[in-house]
Amino acid sequence: LSSIAGGVDCSVSFISYVLGKVCVHGRQKELLSALLPRLTDLTVSDCIWQRICWQLVEGVPDRWMEAVLLGFVQRAPGADVLSRLLGNLVVKNKKAQFVVTQKVLLLQYGHTTAVLQNLLGYLSLDSLRRALLLQVLQELLETWGSSSAVKHSPVEQQLYISKAILICLSHLKEPEIESCRQELLTSLMEGVKCHLDSSLPPIRRLGMIVAESISAKINTEGPVLKFQYEDDDEARELKSLLVQTPPCCAVPGLADDESEKAPPLGLKGNQESPPAAPVVPDEESDAELDSDDDLVPYDMSEDKEVKTKAPVYIRECLEVLTSSEDVDKWEATVKALEGLVRKNPAATREVSVELAKILLHLEEKTCIEGFVELRQRAQVAVLTTDPIPVAKYLTTQFYSLNYSLRQRMDILDVLVLAAQELSHPKSHGKTKHSGAQNPRVQLLPASGSSKNWRRIVDERIKSKTRRFATGQSQVEPVSAPNEFNSVAGHFFFPLIQNFDRPLTTFDLLGEDHFVLGRLVHTLAVLMYLAVNTVAVTAMGKALLEFVWALRFHTDSYVRQGLLSCVSSILLSVPAERLLEDVTEELLETRCWLRDVVEKDPDADCRRLALQNLMLMENLKKKLAADPS
Repeated sequence: LSSIAGGVDCSVSFISYVLGKVCVHGRQKELLSALLPRLTDLTVSDCIWQRICWQLVEGVPDRWMEAVLLGFVQRAPGADVLSRLLGNLVVKNKKAQFVVTQKVLLLQYGHTTAVLQNLLGYLSLDSLRRALLLQVLQELLETWGSSSAVKHSPVEQQLYISKAILICLSHLKEPEIESCRQELLTSLMEGVKCHLDSSLPPIRRLGMIVAESISAKINTEGPVLKFQYEDDDEARELKSLLVQTPPCCAVPGLADDESEKAPPLGLKGNQESPPAAPVVPDEESDAELDSDDDLVPYDMSEDKEVKTKAPVYIRECLEVLTSSEDVDKWEATVKALEGLVRKNPAATREVSVELAKILLHLEEKTCIEGFVELRQRAQVAVLTTDPIPVAKYLTTQFYSLNYSLRQRMDILDVLVLAAQELSHPKSHGKTKHSGAQNPRVQLLPASGSSKNWRRIVDERIKSKTRRFATGQSQVEPVSAPNEFNSVAGHFFFPLIQNFDRPLTTFDLLGEDHFVLGRLVHTLAVLMYLAVNTVAVTAMGKALLEFVWALRFHTDSYVRQGLLSCVSSILLSVPAERLLEDVTEELLETRCWLRDVVEKDPDADCRRLALQNLMLMENLKKKLAADPS
């Protein structure tokens, strides 16, 4: 330092080479944890040390630049410190510019939020680097608005890109927003569409949060976008990235002691604002008070609510639901319908299809608490009471015209719930409605219905394991025939037949891929519930062909359902039947599963594929141990 101050030329090239060599060989943490704090202190007020530090990092060879740069970005305590240490390195060095603007932001997604804040804050702290900040924001928005990227990128990478976009937006100034307002609006429209089209709830919510943030930035005075989503910790963290906390909270141009003592605007010293009160003439106010005093409240303490009597016959329920204008009677009918159907199975079978049709099209007339659940439970009761004709009607309507996507998904939910109820024994001759059951299989939750297949495997292993113990004997469960045995084919085969036939308002292989995902998960559950039934082998073979036709689908939710179908086949179809009837298909499926484990971008798909490979390996060991 003294030599430089005295005008003598010095070189730090050797130190730059040592720094790069040490970092690229994996000793980045040990070196920079000691070097960075020292350089941070030295460069606070000494411009000579700043120049030395800039020369140090600029002298690192390009082949080692990435390791050094990432070390600085990851361990710098803040963007201002990083700016002092690196200077305008990203402007002068093309390799550093590629690492900062491309590799860290678009090709990697394992860095923390603090690293993103350091990196993008560093770009925003100098006028020469702000051009790169705008360039980075444009490329991030292009990726965020790309339907291909949304379909093929993992959720973690899309969350990472969303965080980077929000941090970039927080650094933009009003003139910069004004200059790129149209580009931001175009990216907003494209990105919202492809995110809301996704079948995965986390992707849809990310799109909503980022769209709200962009809208708030470009429309500071006009209306902004608002979506409804769960406001959890992740959502609050994302929204907080849009607000940059300044290093000092004091108001510019106002001293700290003055800002604490400054009175509110319009007041002097300790003067308090008088309470605002409307000025009303005395005569007018007295007249209003007198008019109220003459009214005596009516005593309603003895009043009782008149309850409308619910219908007692099934046909009476049909009339009320279709033509009655009495809202109270309609509400009482909806609440009592499930119990009435289960108490009168013979009367229900006479009008089962007509009742199923009415319930499928039933809309809420009044604000009934739990209306959707009441209607669904009534549908399940009708379907379990008369399975074959009602199942035929519902599966036919699933592929019919003039139905909304919501109605089609309601049909799938009812089929699954009814199949589950039929496949479980009923205790002491009493039917338990679907809401009271504790199912082994999670029925189509909103965020991926293939989460609990590991538990299914564990339960199947537990049920087939013999244990010898002298403890308290367990109560044997009541045995009963599986009522789903004789009707499984009526639930399953009509759903799997017409999936590839597009209709005018319904295209499963096109834009309605979310319903396709629900259909695939439904088939997986029906396959699992058909264990030990007569039709299970035919169902497994048909389902395996269905899976093979859709195995390369671009939507990850659909692929998760297909892998769940494979799990159901391996768990439900007897091993001997699998090897005799679908040997070649199983070998091809095994190769596909290996590809999924290695190459699929979705973590749940990789996990399910690995689980299926384990099931196949266990099946192989079982057959090898018992060749007969």
